[in-house]
Amino acid sequence: MRASSTGRRGWDDSAFSRLSGSPGTRRSEQFRHHGSRVLLLLLCAVLVTLFLPQSGGQRVAVYQVGMVAGEDIIASINFGVPKNPEELERERAAAASAVPPTFRYDPQAPVRMTGALERFFESVAAVEGAGNPDQALDRVLTDLGIVASPTQRTLIRQPASRQLLATAALRAVNELLPRGVLDEGGRIDPASAGRILIRDPDGVERFEEQSAVLLAREFFEQAAQFLPPGTGSELNELLRLSLIRFMDATLRYDAVSTEQDREVARRAVGTIKATVLQGEAVVRANQQVGETEVERLRAYEEALRTRGDLDGGAPDAAALVAGMTLNLLLLGLLGVLIFLYSPAVYANFRWMSLLGFLVLAFAGAAGVIARNNSLPPESLPIAFVALAVAVLWDGRLALVIAATLAALVGAQAPFHEVGAWLPVFVAGSAAALSVRAVRRRAQTWLFAAIIAGAYAVVLLTIAGISGWEATRLASSLSWAGGNALVSAILAMGFLPVFEWFTRITTDQTLLEWADPNRPLLKKLSMEAPGTYAHTINVANLSESAANAIGANGLLCRVGVYYHDVGKMLKPQYFIENQPDGRNPHDKLKPHTSAAIVREHVTEGIRMAEEAKLPDVLIDFIPEHHGTQEIAYFYERARSEAEEDQSVDPDDFRYPGPRPRSRETAIVMLADSVESATRALQDPTPERIRDLIDSIVEDKIRQGQLEEAPLTLREVGQVKGQLHKVLTGVYHHRIDYPATRHLTESPGRLAAEADTTNSGSEARGADSEKDGAGGEARGEPGR
Repeated sequence: MRASSTGRRGWDDSAFSRLSGSPGTRRSEQFRHHGSRVLLLLLCAVLVTLFLPQSGGQRVAVYQVGMVAGEDIIASINFGVPKNPEELERERAAAASAVPPTFRYDPQAPVRMTGALERFFESVAAVEGAGNPDQALDRVLTDLGIVASPTQRTLIRQPASRQLLATAALRAVNELLPRGVLDEGGRIDPASAGRILIRDPDGVERFEEQSAVLLAREFFEQAAQFLPPGTGSELNELLRLSLIRFMDATLRYDAVSTEQDREVARRAVGTIKATVLQGEAVVRANQQVGETEVERLRAYEEALRTRGDLDGGAPDAAALVAGMTLNLLLLGLLGVLIFLYSPAVYANFRWMSLLGFLVLAFAGAAGVIARNNSLPPESLPIAFVALAVAVLWDGRLALVIAATLAALVGAQAPFHEVGAWLPVFVAGSAAALSVRAVRRRAQTWLFAAIIAGAYAVVLLTIAGISGWEATRLASSLSWAGGNALVSAILAMGFLPVFEWFTRITTDQTLLEWADPNRPLLKKLSMEAPGTYAHTINVANLSESAANAIGANGLLCRVGVYYHDVGKMLKPQYFIENQPDGRNPHDKLKPHTSAAIVREHVTEGIRMAEEAKLPDVLIDFIPEHHGTQEIAYFYERARSEAEEDQSVDPDDFRYPGPRPRSRETAIVMLADSVESATRALQDPTPERIRDLIDSIVEDKIRQGQLEEAPLTLREVGQVKGQLHKVLTGVYHHRIDYPATRHLTESPGRLAAEADTTNSGSEARGADSEKDGAGGEARGEPGR
């Protein structure tokens, strides 16, 4: 799916180019070819070893719950095993809830409530002297917010009932309120053993049982007992409403003091649940590892890290050599896989150098992360490497590199846990495969979404298996999402640099060059509209044929867009740009006409290079003509030559080279077939098939396809696809009565006959037409 240019610029004559290509047959060439790659491998292994921290202290074995310990782990220092966050929070919550709530005692509350009630009853008694007692009572009750039924209004106006009500209310205030009544804000936690802390105005504190004080509900219930037995429910309710309206609790909840006391209780909870002494076994060999053992191991590792005794100090020589050997083994395996399954990548030293750079960039970032405890493994930039490789080459190579880097990371002590290397592998795989779903750089956000989704799935799975706390999972997901976004942006941002270095043109770049608003294409459509229309038709044919055999259809399409840009210089000398039928070649000598036709190739290359067109697209300009003869003018020159004069065939031949890729070979065939079919009279499916067969056989006979990696089976598939598309284009159309006089115009038929008989080359020879030996005149096989 990726295409590389053949190399046209001078800086290709560098050491990179001398070390690329086939190793040759001589032993010295093979030694230089393979030796350079072995040196690159050794350099990468050494640098990776230096980038990543090697063992220089004690190492604590990593075990998961359910595993069996392979050896005794004996503590070399005293250390404490901290409580896990959930356990610590649970104990702190229990300690806080056991602290009794604090209430402040207000001795003036009964006095204030008594005064309010007395004023209320006096106001009610005073309504009897008003002009309209009912309205006066309504005003009093409404102002106080007391909603009373008609019966209750009648009772409160009666002196006897009002006296009973006032007596009961005042007794309740004077006898019950001093005992202690909690305000509505008071909350007693059942875990506080039914006690509360009461603080008097003078600062004296005392604990009281909950049963010794009253809740507001209990106060109202006991107040009803001061009414005479047999009192009706209406009077009871009126008493309750009166007390509710003027309620002034003696015990007020002190939220600040209560929270302070509970915070002290939380802090008093110890963070260490066990202490392991030096020489004590942390884990015994052949013992199943449980949650307790895993916690002890982690605590031991953290204690060693705090003292600086953990693996990560200055490594000894043996550890350094062992680490480099392991890294060399893993990278060497990657090199063997590239050699066996991606020989084109192995043969190009530029490409191998970029792969080495990407591996070292990843290893350098991993080294920084390993040495910085604040950076989690989810920040490893695997997506940056996988995306760059997948876009430049293909997803399979990116998948292999992602697996190798995951193994490389997992082999290092800081990343031994499955929660470190597994997300690297999964995210790298997702990045490698996501390129198939994205074809434009503007869709970088889709890369990030796919990679972040893969990260989320694997992290959620690991969290469920390992029992991660919610905070750790949330942090890992945040780092993974940010890493996915930044890696995608960096990969797409560096991609132009990688393309420049490797000389690879990606699908994303091809899509950018396919924009019809590009200056070169815009100018072609304005100055040579016939050529532009021909280009669009050939692009459709080529892309369809390329896709049929698994070639790069997009490359074919974009290459065709630029294959005839050289005709812009002299568009009137090519038949598709001669609508009036006047042919300037009629007044020129054959050599001059042939030179003009050849010139559109050389000038097309020049214009494409000035526009900085990728080399892989420039290759379409000369290769779609190959080294074919400009047959019409060659035959004309021979017929006009004197008997003693000879005509050099090289003067009437395109400069080449012949097609060297499947895509340029397909364009050569599609270009000739499309031109010939337009001049074909009565293009029935059978005649189109015969024409295609004749043109393809002629190209093969001339040897134009010898350098293209096309098999006979693929040639057959290309022919079938060309026939399918052209048959659809030139299908029989309905002869509408309203336009029959146009389609059957004698003048039109005569003009077409004249066009056919005179030959297309005589009115503006084009390479693909002339090269076919008269295909444009509807004479295949000539």
